[in-house]
Amino acid sequence: MEQMLQATLNPEFWYRFRWVARGTDCMAAQGREKEMKDEVRICEEGLEECPKSWAVLGNFMMLLWIALGTVACWFFHPVAAWVYLGVAVVTVFFLLRRLVCVNCYYYGKWCPIGWGKLAALFFKQGSVEKFSTSAGVKLAPIAYGLLSAVPIGLIIYALVKDVTAPKIAVLALLLLVSVYSGTISRRTSCAVCKMRLICPGSAVK
Repeated sequence: MEQMLQATLNPEFWYRFRWVARGTDCMAAQGREKEMKDEVRICEEGLEECPKSWAVLGNFMMLLWIALGTVACWFFHPVAAWVYLGVAVVTVFFLLRRLVCVNCYYYGKWCPIGWGKLAALFFKQGSVEKFSTSAGVKLAPIAYGLLSAVPIGLIIYALVKDVTAPKIAVLALLLLVSVYSGTISRRTSCAVCKMRLICPGSAVK
């Protein structure tokens, strides 16, 4: 006990202690800096801006997706169709653009679907560092999932009550568009995106 007390009273002990503490702080700071760099890694191979024709095609498919979903809901009930249409348009073209695109590298630029330009028209730019942890990134998969799940469920219910050729056609087209948007279109867009390394929803890493 006496030896420990003498050691703590030794100036050399505190001199070494300060350097160890500083070294620990430096290592912690470097760790935080490394984490920050990892979080904002931009894929250099990605396109700086995408062709405008991609945005035209992407938005056409999105509008077709919503239109088919609206018709599918109409077979269930007209009120359901109007509610679906309003919620889908607001969510896809405004809410998600506010929650996702403002923090994207492509804010104000032509991304594969052109929504960076759309976001810049209505909202202030956010921070790329916040992209991967933003509420919008967590909400987007749920929103797009419901965009298909709700009308598919309602039209199947309508088919059980009365099987008709138009209902079958709308259901088939809705399934095709949903699969295309969630697989082929998504992988194509993610493959050329500069955000794919930090985007939790990227189909290509």
